[in-house]
Amino acid sequence: MASRPTRIAAVLGSLAAATVLTTTGPASAQDPGPAPDDSSRSQALERDLGLSPSEAQAREASEATAAQAEQTAVSQLGESYAGSWYDADRGVLVVAVAGPTTKAAVADAETVAVQHNADELDSAKEALDAAGATAPDTVAGWHVDPAANQVVVTSRDVAAAETFVAGSGAPSELVTVQYAPENPQPLADVVGGEAYIINNSSRCSVGFAVRGGFVTAGHCGTRGASTSGPTGTFQGSSFPGNDYAWVSTPNDTPVGVVDNYSGGRVAVKGSTDAPIGSTICRSGSTTGWHCGTIQARNSTVNYAEGSVSGLIRTTVCAEPGDSGGSAISGNQAQGVTSGGSGNCSTGGTTYFQPVNEILSAYGLTLLTS
Repeated sequence: MASRPTRIAAVLGSLAAATVLTTTGPASAQDPGPAPDDSSRSQALERDLGLSPSEAQAREASEATAAQAEQTAVSQLGESYAGSWYDADRGVLVVAVAGPTTKAAVADAETVAVQHNADELDSAKEALDAAGATAPDTVAGWHVDPAANQVVVTSRDVAAAETFVAGSGAPSELVTVQYAPENPQPLADVVGGEAYIINNSSRCSVGFAVRGGFVTAGHCGTRGASTSGPTGTFQGSSFPGNDYAWVSTPNDTPVGVVDNYSGGRVAVKGSTDAPIGSTICRSGSTTGWHCGTIQARNSTVNYAEGSVSGLIRTTVCAEPGDSGGSAISGNQAQGVTSGGSGNCSTGGTTYFQPVNEILSAYGLTLLTS
């Protein structure tokens, strides 16, 4: 399957007007505290998704099975794989299959026949990515929708988006334009979870702890920027194109947990990608702990500073001050908060930079507990 190219980070100016999301930051060298408390997750899932504790527990187990089935489908189907998604109503992973093996069976999953495989859809999206600099401001972004077997472009101006698509070179039969009143902005400059200060002037949030430091959003700071509380230095940063960075903290001890904003911590056990349709929760200093579902992966967002591709699109709400923080599905790390639209009063759309891409880009090791 085609992988998206690495992009060179843009040098950012002041982040004073940006906003930030966070998770548990690096802790001092002491006992990490009591075992993680999942009550806050249950409360958030009940509040945001209407799931009772027993329903939440059953769904988490079902989603874990779906995540393993998705990995099996990718390996088993090869070029016939056309994407997959979790059907929450039925508690099953649905796998789209194209080509001569459309009737293939995948363990613990249901298969459906489609016309275009994942490589075709990814290639169409990459054509849009390559033309991203010409996208009008009214275009919120674009992502692969495996259920629709299309690349979906969302925009406040459908006609302008259609013109952009036509000029991108992406095959028209692979792209659908949808109206959406979104105006995504990077969320930066406000504490999320355990905050850190960049160059004594702006604030962002710790994402996930890694060996030697932590990962966060790239729009929070450029390579060489200093941080305090915890004290460290940006060792790498990429934004736009990507939205990731990592900070070394030689004098602090990172801990593999996430602040649940209820006086407890959620353990991070790994970073297996959750399928589309799965629940996802995030931690942030402005709005605390909120949950939603994954709408798309490999989504592109068109920020004013430039487009960012490869993001996880979700229904989780967020507000300024929540950027850089962690998003987790069950106990599996998913990504760090990039930006979004809306708020936690009326709802919205939030995008996350996948954590596995950050780990791979910098050769980092995720800390688990």
